Amino acid sequence: MKIVGVYSFNGGEKAVQKKYAKELAEVTSILARVDARNHKTKTSKEKTMRDKALYSPRSLNKAISDGFLELGWEKKRVLCEYPTQYYTEGYQMPQVSKGAFREMDFIKNKLGVEVQFGKYSFMVYNVCAKMTIFHNMGFIDVGIEIVPVKELAEDMSSGVSYFEQFVWDLEQRGVSDIDIPVLILGVAP
Repeated sequence: MKIVGVYSFNGGEKAVQKKYAKELAEVTSILARVDARNHKTKTSKEKTMRDKALYSPRSLNKAISDGFLELGWEKKRVLCEYPTQYYTEGYQMPQVSKGAFREMDFIKNKLGVEVQFGKYSFMVYNVCAKMTIFHNMGFIDVGIEIVPVKELAEDMSSGVSYFEQFVWDLEQRGVSDIDIPVLILGVAP
């Protein structure tokens, strides 16, 4: 895979290059080693593209994940203890789900990386919520979000978001005072 799109959210590109040049080189090399052609293994069952060969997000994620883990990057999972004091009086609290968690795909030296080949809402959540949460918990200082560009998304299941629309939305949203620097990388086959 190749990086064909680079977007700096809240100074993300400068922050990553300044403090995490070695880790960025690892990210680039991991992506370069993934041959997307080997992951066009999913056969569509959708009406609009029945029987079309598609890239498998699961297979791409595994190949990318293997590369990160080989270089010593770690997944980080934090358990969630949900508050119950906000229920209204008289509400009978159901059994709150045990074992709920949030997870960062990869962390190394306080640089967090998320790989997202899914729905749009997950991209926004990763950059505008999850990375801030992991920063506030002291696990990361800066983030990288890896997403497909439109060219790649067009050969995936319908509904997969892509770099171009994600960047447009982030630019329209603007930066909040709680946002951390994030480098958005758009990848193509």
